[in-house]
Amino acid sequence: MVPQSDWPELPLQEWQDTYHTLHMWTQIVGKIRLGLAPLQNHWWNCALYVNTCGLTTSPIPYNDRTFEIQFNFIDHRVELRTSNGDDRTFPLAPKSVAAFYHELFAMLRATGIAVQINPKPQEVPDPIPLDQDETHAAYDPEYANRLWRVLVSTESVFQEFRARFIGKASPVHFFWGSFDLCCTRFNGRRAPARKGVITGEAYSHECSSLGWWPGGSGVNGPAFYAYMAPEPAGYGARPPLPAGSTYLDQMHEFLLMYDDVRRTKSPRAEILEFAQNTYTAGADLAGWDRSALER
Repeated sequence: MVPQSDWPELPLQEWQDTYHTLHMWTQIVGKIRLGLAPLQNHWWNCALYVNTCGLTTSPIPYNDRTFEIQFNFIDHRVELRTSNGDDRTFPLAPKSVAAFYHELFAMLRATGIAVQINPKPQEVPDPIPLDQDETHAAYDPEYANRLWRVLVSTESVFQEFRARFIGKASPVHFFWGSFDLCCTRFNGRRAPARKGVITGEAYSHECSSLGWWPGGSGVNGPAFYAYMAPEPAGYGARPPLPAGSTYLDQMHEFLLMYDDVRRTKSPRAEILEFAQNTYTAGADLAGWDRSALER
C-alpha cells in the first residue's frame, strides 16, 4: 500500500466508532506491557511505539525470553512474535472489544505466555470492563491506516524537536490511556506532589509536553497540543503562535488543529514553530536553565 498523503484527512466524525474500538484494543495490549515490563519513571514502561507498519509494544520480558505484540495497520492484523521464534497473528476486523480480548489472550496462552491484566479501562468515562465490552466493535481499515500514517509523519517531526534538547526527555511514545502520541521535556526539578496514582508518577517533575491526539472532549477534530506542568503564571498569553492555534483555559493547553497544519505548505515547519514557541515561553516563565538543557 502506497500512502496517498503523509498528512491524510482524519475527520473525527467519520471514524469515531473505529477510534473508540481501537482505543480499547490498545488498552488491552498496553496493559499487558504494563504488567510485565519493569516500572520506569513517569509510566514510560507502559507506552506503545510507532513503527513502520503500526504500533508495537517493543520487546516485553517474560521469564527467559521476550515477546512483542504489534498492530499492523497495513496488513490489518495483530502480530505476536517471541524471541524463540514463535510467530502468530489474527486479523484486525470488526469485532467487539471482548472478542479481541479473548482472542489475544488465547494466542498468548498458545505460546506459553500467562499474564493477567486489570480489565477496567483507564481515562475514559463510563468504562466497560474490557473482557465484557460488546459495545465497541467497529473497525474501518482505511481510517486505521490513515491514523497510522498521521502518527508516522508526526513521530518524525517530534523526534526532530526532541533532538534539540540534551536534558532529560521522554521517548516519542503513544499512551493508550489518553490515546495520544507525545514527547516530554524535563528540567530536573521536582514538582508539587499530586495525589492520583497515574498523575502522581507522571508529573513528579516539572515538564513541558508536546503531543497529538484525534480529538474529543469538546475538540471536534485531531489536534497538536502543548502544555507545561506545573503551568507558570502568564503562560496562556505569552507565545506567538501559528495561525489556527489557541489556548484553552479549561484544558490549560495550547492547541493547533491538525486540519490547519495539513493544509499548509510545510506541516513540518508549522509543527516545529508551534512546539518551539510554546516550549520557549513556558521554559522562560518557569525559569528553566535553557543554556544547560538545549543543544
